[in-house]
Amino acid sequence: MDYPNPQNLSFYYVYVLFSVRDKKLYIGFTRNVFKRLAQHNEGKTKSTACRRPLQLIYYEAHLLKKDALRRESYFKTTSGKRSLRIMLNSVLSELGYYPNNTTK
Repeated sequence: MDYPNPQNLSFYYVYVLFSVRDKKLYIGFTRNVFKRLAQHNEGKTKSTACRRPLQLIYYEAHLLKKDALRRESYFKTTSGKRSLRIMLNSVLSELGYYPNNTTK
């Protein structure tokens, strides 16, 4: 498999947002994580417009789009949500996230 030239690396991101309003998580995929966060907080994303403000609490980068999409799909499963709660335990506790809240 040929990988992109290191001089021109472009990543695909999977990210997790925390809604300050409803204390729930949102999981997404993008090419530009900070631009996407701004779109969410400006109300330009239908699924999160009423859940603002949102905080970026986690993201990871992937070289291949299919890997990022697979990871996003995994995080939306019961096992993936459990993994996120374990990985992000400290920050979720500080933010007041409760495990019985569902992840979208």
